Amino acid sequence: MNLYDLFVKPYESYTALQILLEATGTFFGILSVYFSIKKNIWVYPTGIISTLIYVYILFNFGLLGDCMINVYYTAMSIYGWILWAKNSEDHIHVEVSWATRKEWIFAGLLFIISLILVTIIYYYKPYIDNQFSMAGTSLGLYHLDWANWLDVVTTSIFLVGMWLMAKQRIENWIFWIIGDFICMPMMIFKGLGITSVQYLVFTIMAILGYLHWKKSVKEKKVQ
Repeated sequence: MNLYDLFVKPYESYTALQILLEATGTFFGILSVYFSIKKNIWVYPTGIISTLIYVYILFNFGLLGDCMINVYYTAMSIYGWILWAKNSEDHIHVEVSWATRKEWIFAGLLFIISLILVTIIYYYKPYIDNQFSMAGTSLGLYHLDWANWLDVVTTSIFLVGMWLMAKQRIENWIFWIIGDFICMPMMIFKGLGITSVQYLVFTIMAILGYLHWKKSVKEKKVQ
């Protein structure tokens, strides 16, 4: 696979509007991660714009299963926005800390529950993607390849990361780093070269976010 096949060919059948929407969604996604690094509540409005754009794109492509997952991302972003607004003294920035043992246990349970729920969505994906019709479709996980199974895992990783971010816990970045890193080869396999570069940027930004949040907690202890 050459650079043309990776970055240009998949978009030859796209309309100008579809390309513009994907570029806009990517821009707001990166902007959201930037605000997150800065512990700025604007992480959520920008993130919601990005996920809603992808909800629209996926819906129009008939990928209703993936669309439903992005709807869940949007709901989690609203939940995080509310929590950050409550815990911010200046209504913009928040203080961060390490997760407690109880929160780690809950995160583990959330991961397992997410694995089950996302697998169920994929089980019904042929029915969902067929406009909620069983005509000519059969339920099951037979249609999943290794990239789809990785998608199940990464989606659960990201959901835990979103929950920990909503709780302003430093460990959220660990989940973003792992998930973003896994998504790079997965997107290349799917022929989404531009998206794979986006996840490379996300991985680098997540590492910076982890270091920045960790440093801020150390500086607060010194004070």
